[in-house]
Amino acid sequence: MAQIDTSGGGKKKKGAQKKIAIHVDFTPMVDMNMLLITFFMLCTTMIKSQTLQIVLPTNEDVKKENQNQAKQSEAITLILDTEYNGATPAVDEETGKTIHNIYYYEGIADTTFSTPKYLQKEQFVGNVNHEAQGIRKILLNKNQQVMEEYNKLKEQWKNKEITKEEFQQKAKANASDSLKTRPVVVIKPGPNTTYEGLINAIDEMNINQISRYSIELPTHTDSVLLRHFEQEKGLNIIRPTIRAAKTAAAPAGDEASASNQ
Repeated sequence: MAQIDTSGGGKKKKGAQKKIAIHVDFTPMVDMNMLLITFFMLCTTMIKSQTLQIVLPTNEDVKKENQNQAKQSEAITLILDTEYNGATPAVDEETGKTIHNIYYYEGIADTTFSTPKYLQKEQFVGNVNHEAQGIRKILLNKNQQVMEEYNKLKEQWKNKEITKEEFQQKAKANASDSLKTRPVVVIKPGPNTTYEGLINAIDEMNINQISRYSIELPTHTDSVLLRHFEQEKGLNIIRPTIRAAKTAAAPAGDEASASNQ
């Protein structure tokens, strides 16, 4: 790779200092670099992107005229809301997480308030001691048949009885199996719900393998249910978005009455 020339070239005077010429050939070094680059490219595992994988809603084989219809026993509506301290979302002191409330009812909304469970309240709790809690437990019970088969497939994958591709394919088919009793979930984010609350709700659809769900805006009926529920429970929930909207829409002489609503 390196050569040293001590001849100095030509005749030199007696007693003159001998000069040494060094020549380095970098061609083998370039070859070595290319081999190293090829080696690292073949041996390196690329980092997979960390994205949220969700079970996308699907119309499956339902006829077009029946796509907006669901059995009363299968339907469940989630009204999302976020608690606030002033203008900022409230945070749980123990967990440090934002407090998101989920008001839900099954079937058709009971605007007569004749049933004791016309509207119920839950939160995003997740699993506690490997047991589903909060809204996850409600959704798990509604989709129990699908989840039982899903857990079996998951166990087969862990035991290497099936490949990951087979597991994903069978899990997708299981989630959309029309022969199983499955819920139809309507997610309604309120005006004060943060993006985190909506993402949490979609994440619960994925965790509970719920393939039939939609995202809609709350209706007047939902507002009536919430108002009656808060009055019945003696709750005074501050919703800054609604309060600000009412104040902005009210005339100058009605600001006081709007702020008290």
